[in-house]
This record gives sequence, structure tokens and C-alpha cells, in this order.
Amino acid sequence: MRKQDGFTLIELLIVVAIIGIIAAIAVPGLLRARMSGNEASAIGSLRAINSAESTYASSCAGGGYAVKLADLAKVPPSSTSAFISPDMSTDPTVKSGYTVTLALDGAAGVNAAVTPAANTCNTSSGPAASSYYASAVPVTLGSTGQRAFATDTRGTIFFDNTGVAPINPIPAASSALQ
Repeated sequence: MRKQDGFTLIELLIVVAIIGIIAAIAVPGLLRARMSGNEASAIGSLRAINSAESTYASSCAGGGYAVKLADLAKVPPSSTSAFISPDMSTDPTVKSGYTVTLALDGAAGVNAAVTPAANTCNTSSGPAASSYYASAVPVTLGSTGQRAFATDTRGTIFFDNTGVAPINPIPAASSALQ
């Protein structure tokens, strides 16, 4: 008798089936982890906007806030860096599966021209306003993210589980991140 080495077809099919089962279990977890990472990035982007707006208002715009990301991305003559990172220099910006935007706060009584553009330290494209509104919305709901986020002059980040950004102005009853 000859000795035969190798695997039978049945053994190979069993191994392929086991790999398929493991993949079916692991893929949804990986997708949830990616969505969670994208949401964390969106929250980080809004925190960066809050920080940039605070610095911009106190050192550049006489107490006013930028209403365009491009204005926060302009480098003041007395500095070597902008108020926000270059990857967020356009409005809207798509970052980590979220569309991030900056706009004038829609609350009643918001002054759209606290400081004229020519009087800001970096010669902004528009005047500095008394309040701002920033939002981060998933590009593909359920794939790149599930929740939408928004923030304003208060510095609190609010979320909506439906994937639609909290309305502008953000209502007091909105859900805030803890």
C-alpha cells in the first residue's frame, strides 16, 4: 500500500466553513468599532472648533467668533500656526466619515457683525459674530456613524441618535454628552 499525504476535500470544506463562521461573527463587531471611532473623531473635531473659537475670540476678533472654518484656518501675521488644523480648512469638511460644518448661530439676537472682517488679526473673509453653531453629521448613516453632533458658543456638545444634527439654534432640551 502507498501512503497518501494531504487533506481530503471534506476536511478542507470544514476548515473553510469554520473560517466563514468566524468572519461572520467578527465583521459586525469591526464595523461597530469603526463607527465608534468615527463618532469619537467627530466629537474631537467639535471640541477642536470650540477651542479654536475661544482662542480666536479672545486674541483675534475682539470677542467675536468665526462663522467659517476657513477663517479659523487662516494664520495670523503674529503667529506661525492657525487656530484650527489644516484638515478642517474648508466648510464643509469631511473627516473620518462625518461632515463637519460651521455657521452663524440661528438664535434670536445674534449679532452677525461684532467685529468687521478687516479688524480681525487674520483679515477674515467675513465679520466675527457674537455666536456660532458647528455640527458633525455622518456621511452614511448606519455605516460611518449613527449619531450626529452639534455645539455652539456654550461649548457643550449635543447629540441626536437619529443621525440628524440638532437644530440651529440648539434647544435647551437637547441631549448633551456626559
